[in-house]
Amino acid sequence: MSDTATRRRSRGTGGGAARRAERSAVRIEAARFIERNIPNFELLNDEALEIIENNAETVLEEIGVVFPDNPGALERWRAAGASIEGERVRIPKGLARSLCRTAPATFTQHARNPERSVEIGGRNLVLAPVYGPPFVRDRVAGRRYATIEDFRTFVKLGYMSKWVHHSGGTLCEPTDIAVNRRHLEMLRAHITLSDKPFMGGVTEPSRAADSVDMCRILFGEDFVDQNTVLTSLINVNSPLTFDATMMGALEVYAAANQACIVSPFVVGGAMAPVTIAGTLTQVLAEVMTGVAYSQLVRPGAPVIGGAFVTSIDMNSGAPTFGTPEASQITYGAGQLMRRLGLPFRSAGGFTGAKLPDAQAGYESANSLQMGLLSGVNFMLHACGWLEGGLVASFEKFVMDADQLGGLHQLANGVDMSQTGQAMDALREVGPGGHFLGCNHTQENFKTAFWRSQLLDYKPYETWSEEGGRDTAALAEARVEKLLGDYQQPHLDPETAGRLDEYIDRRTAEIGNTLN
Repeated sequence: MSDTATRRRSRGTGGGAARRAERSAVRIEAARFIERNIPNFELLNDEALEIIENNAETVLEEIGVVFPDNPGALERWRAAGASIEGERVRIPKGLARSLCRTAPATFTQHARNPERSVEIGGRNLVLAPVYGPPFVRDRVAGRRYATIEDFRTFVKLGYMSKWVHHSGGTLCEPTDIAVNRRHLEMLRAHITLSDKPFMGGVTEPSRAADSVDMCRILFGEDFVDQNTVLTSLINVNSPLTFDATMMGALEVYAAANQACIVSPFVVGGAMAPVTIAGTLTQVLAEVMTGVAYSQLVRPGAPVIGGAFVTSIDMNSGAPTFGTPEASQITYGAGQLMRRLGLPFRSAGGFTGAKLPDAQAGYESANSLQMGLLSGVNFMLHACGWLEGGLVASFEKFVMDADQLGGLHQLANGVDMSQTGQAMDALREVGPGGHFLGCNHTQENFKTAFWRSQLLDYKPYETWSEEGGRDTAALAEARVEKLLGDYQQPHLDPETAGRLDEYIDRRTAEIGNTLN
């Protein structure tokens, strides 16, 4: 072999080794929140929107809403000009909408790593994981009650998932931790195991206060007083009821200038009418009430208008997901929130399936695509949801998280630059050729197409030789890889120590019971 051939072969081998090393190196990537370059889908015309808005104002004025066991809320409404009868609040037309105007159209939620901070509102979409399931599932242990170790595992998966922008909140309910101190351990996990933004506790006002206090330790008191570092989920007890627990948490967060998602929990046919327009009327009335109340607590407090929407199977009574009706309500709710000037929360990887199977794939795909097109700004439950929200699945988490990359690509829109037009490629290849080796392809192939990090596109023979794994098995391997590659982000030891001291003190103060 000639010296020239030897040198050429050596260079080739070295380059191949370098490329293999690059592919195998652990890289913790975090995509920036989505900035849409595609239009929102506008389902309703102006006449339909005006009818729904007028009907919602009529509901508030004639039917009213209830604030049970909350005399302070009743006094706030009375002072604002509402009519109070017992615990029922009737809001004159125009009052709630007027109060909503002080809520910001966009705001920043800061993360402890500034590169992970997110902008909520406008053309942006922030993706956050599943929230609230009491059970977890994996391929080895099956379905079981969640533990704090399961919770920590989900935080790590969220941190390692490139396309997930937000660490979320109650990723699962760690049932081995007492309810009255569960929020402390969940927040400790979010703060120490990830550096993405996260959510605060809402199950009791004092737990919201703990969340704010822990963030003051993490970020500094002055920073928290002037910036938003927490988002929280405030569900409306639909229909038209605002319970004292949730409103107490909202009062804490709004007073501290921290963000709340005011989100009716709507199951069409059970907690809302069976029609699209009727449900949208109720959703708008409830959102306007909750947002307006947050502004009574503190004008300018950041708030997100939400709509958790599903319908009901009239035979079994079970909720259904990925249905046309839920999509129609979400599209309409997005239009209504934009007319209110509010950021919009809705959608997710919803499914009623018991396993991460074909049903889960169909229903979740319908829900995720609908969320992108409806103009959602904050998507809770974007990955990990199973069994109607009763279960958080490790395999489903990484399956969904992989598909979120496709949402990023769709949201980019169409590149109409000179590179995007590809006229050089068309001229170079001409009739009857192929584009695999042309200069344009060589220069752009690495970034031209979104690439799944989970799905299998190998030839049948290769797939069979590797064990013929289905998607759930591939997801199981993906979970193991992400956890194996996990590297805990640095946290200042002094800050970590102060957080531990706070949690120890609060644990001693509130006791240690399982209720």
